[in-house]
Formats: sequence, structure tokens, C-alpha cells
Amino acid sequence: MQVYNTLGRTLQPFETREPGEVTMYACGPTVQAAPHVGHGRQAVVFDVIRSYLEWRGYRVRYVANVTDIEDKIIDAAAEEGISTEEVAARAAAAFFRAHELLGVRPPDGLCYATTHIPQMISLIERLIERGHAYAAEGDVYFSVRSFEGYGKLSGRDPDELLAGVRIEPGVHKREPADFALWKASKPGEPSWDSPWGAGRPGWHIECSAMAEEQLGFGFDIHGGGLDLVFPHHENEIAQAEAAAGAAPFARYWLHNGMVNLGGEKMAKSTGNVVGLLDVLDEYPPLAVRLFYLRAHYRAPIEFGRDLVEDAHASLERLWAFRRRVGAVDTEPDAEIVERFREAMDDDFKTPEALAALFEAVRRGNRQLDDNIDASAIAAAFDTIVGVLGLAEPVAGVDDLVGKLAALAGEVGVDSGDAEATLEALIERRARARAEEEWELADTIRGRLGGYGIVLEDGADGTRWHRD
Repeated sequence: MQVYNTLGRTLQPFETREPGEVTMYACGPTVQAAPHVGHGRQAVVFDVIRSYLEWRGYRVRYVANVTDIEDKIIDAAAEEGISTEEVAARAAAAFFRAHELLGVRPPDGLCYATTHIPQMISLIERLIERGHAYAAEGDVYFSVRSFEGYGKLSGRDPDELLAGVRIEPGVHKREPADFALWKASKPGEPSWDSPWGAGRPGWHIECSAMAEEQLGFGFDIHGGGLDLVFPHHENEIAQAEAAAGAAPFARYWLHNGMVNLGGEKMAKSTGNVVGLLDVLDEYPPLAVRLFYLRAHYRAPIEFGRDLVEDAHASLERLWAFRRRVGAVDTEPDAEIVERFREAMDDDFKTPEALAALFEAVRRGNRQLDDNIDASAIAAAFDTIVGVLGLAEPVAGVDDLVGKLAALAGEVGVDSGDAEATLEALIERRARARAEEEWELADTIRGRLGGYGIVLEDGADGTRWHRD
């Protein structure tokens, strides 16, 4: 395997700290508002990377954070006249709901900033002791000049960052590029006790403290959006490595590209956003997931409803093939699985992985048309969609078992589990059509349609899919 490491900007062989184990941290949301479509991409990207590493045989510990105290949250609370806790809880719930719909698994460890204040204070104390930070009027700042490696992630020159920049009035830092580790409290703001007085942590210190506390120094993968490279991730490295007197804080830095709208980055700060939950309500969530995966994770993508609609149509083609094959109990086609592995081993190239999947489906459909068994292709299909998180959901059908059983009783067929009952109903409708019982056939089709189950009649029989 090889991955693109932003630290060095090259493809590098993937070698973990401990053989067979991956420790992985991704910067999660700052919860001042509901998520937009750009946030969904990051969640899906690192969910797939985690899933693929597990499929490759690694034991993965995946940790993510929730920033639930920050200037934007405080501003949102003041604007609405509610507490920061209410703002953060409401927005976090929206993020978690979106992740659930997208099929994103919860992390092994979820860190809230407000529950890790002691770890942040301890890290700041270490930085002061080592001469990399200083207190000033209740604030604490990191001294950028004190850390020789500053700029190695983003490629920025510290001297250029300092040139021509003035310190704002009332700010007590020594140089313009120095950044806040601790902020003295202002009236009405949440605060915690510290050796420097009541206050709250700066944004950057949060992830350094939480990642090290959860995964230890020198963990394997640190992920996040490309917009976090500077200053957030640059500052994380500076804080952690300056406090430890060692490197690297994280071995590989992976960054997903931005989702654009009208050619501009989707961002809450500019209002150039499309709400993620709105899109997930408008389209099947896995169509949105496929939309994300059609582009390589490092590349920017343009959001468009036509693109999501096209992803939905493609997803239906995948699922239609899988329904056509039915249950399989055989080894996957090795060639198809190998093509998938080669694509994903090369910096998680999901577009090439999907190309292998769609080619397999085309081949499988040709075999079925010629009455040739396609179960090995279907088994490979199951492997790939399992890793990518694109398998057709069945939980929704299972929820309808009562309604399906009632309909089965009305039309005189036996019921079992949801899928068995559905197949029995489809068979009963086929008999009704053959016997010209059109009203009964239309009743079955209409009732199933009302349950969100669409029937499609074709030369090789009737297929069904979720609406």
C-alpha cells in the first residue's frame, strides 16, 4: 500500500507504528450549525479508509473529535439568546443523524473538547516549561519562532507569516504569527479554571491534546479537510512536537478535497452552502455517498443535484444486478477483487475501485443474459460494496414485515421474513397476471408501491427496488 502524505507531499509506503495495527484520528465538526454537503464528504472519506484498512487485515482504532466550545459557537449562542451547550448539542445531533444516514460508522473513540480541558491545560503547561509558550494578561500564546519546524506541513515560511502583519490593539502576543493556546474569559462566556485564570482553550490545542491522549504520540494517520492544513494542522504539529521534543506527532497526514458550489468552496462563513440533511432528505443517502466516492478523496468536487441524480441511477443499476443473482454461497471472483485491491492500495483510489465494480456488473449481466452462473461475480460485488458501504439497505424492508404479512394474508399467500414475504407477493402477482386477474395484480403492485417498494417487469421476470 501507498498513501499520499501531505507532510512531504509525496506518495509513501504505508508502514504503521505497530505491525498489523492502525491508529487514526480525524478532525470532526465544530458544532455551531447543522452540517452542509462538504462536511458529509469528510465523514464518508475517512469511513471508507477505515473500512478498507480493516478489510486489508489491520486492527484499526479510529478516533474523532467534536469541537463544542469555540468562538463561532459562542457567537451563535449569543445571537439566538441560548446557551453554548444548547447550540452544540443541537448541531452535534444533526451531524450524527447525517452520518447515520450516510452509513458512516461511529468512531471507536469520540472526544468532546469540553471533556478534555485538563489534558489541554497539561499540554500548555509543558509548552511553557519548555520555552515554547508564554502567558500574557490571562491569555497563553504559542511562540512560532521557538519551533524550528514550523511550516513543514503547509510549506509556509514563518518569516513571511510575520512580515507586514500588525498585532491588533488589546492583543498581548509578542509576534503576529503567535497563536492562542488559552483565552482569558470574557463576561458571559463559558470558562474553566486554569493556572492563568479563568478562560477556555484555543481551537488548535484541542486536537493535539485529545489525539495524543487517545492514541499516543506518533500515531499513524491524522485526517481532515484540505482547508485544515493551515493553520490548524500546522499548529497541531507545532504544539505536540514542541511539547514532546520529538517527531513525528503523526506519521501520515491525509486531507480530503473540498466540495464546491458554483466554483467556490462550500463554507458556512460565506453562506455558500447546501444543507446536508436537506440533500439526504431529497435523495437516497447512499446515492450521496456514491457521489462522494466517484472522485478521488484528494480532488475537489463540484456539487450538483444532477450529479447526485446520476449517482442514484448508477446505484440502482448496481443493486438491480445483485437482486437478479439472488443468494450466493461461493468464493468471490479473484480477478475482480484484485482489481479493487490494486485501486485502493494506490492511495485509496475509489474511482478506479468503482470502475472495477461496474465492469464486473456489466460482465455479470451478460452472463445472466446467456444463462451462465454469475455467483462468483456477485460474491466479489458483495466484497466491494461492503467495503465502500454501498450495499442495498434491507432494514427498511424488514421494518415493513407487519404490513407485508397483512397483505400476504389478504391475497392468500404464506408469510415469513420480509424478503420471503415480498417474493411470495411478487409470485402471487405474476400468477394473477397470467390468469388475467388484473385488479388483484394492480392491488399488489399499488400496495407495495405505497410501502416504497417499486416493481419492474422485464423479460426475465419481476425485480423490485426501494423507491
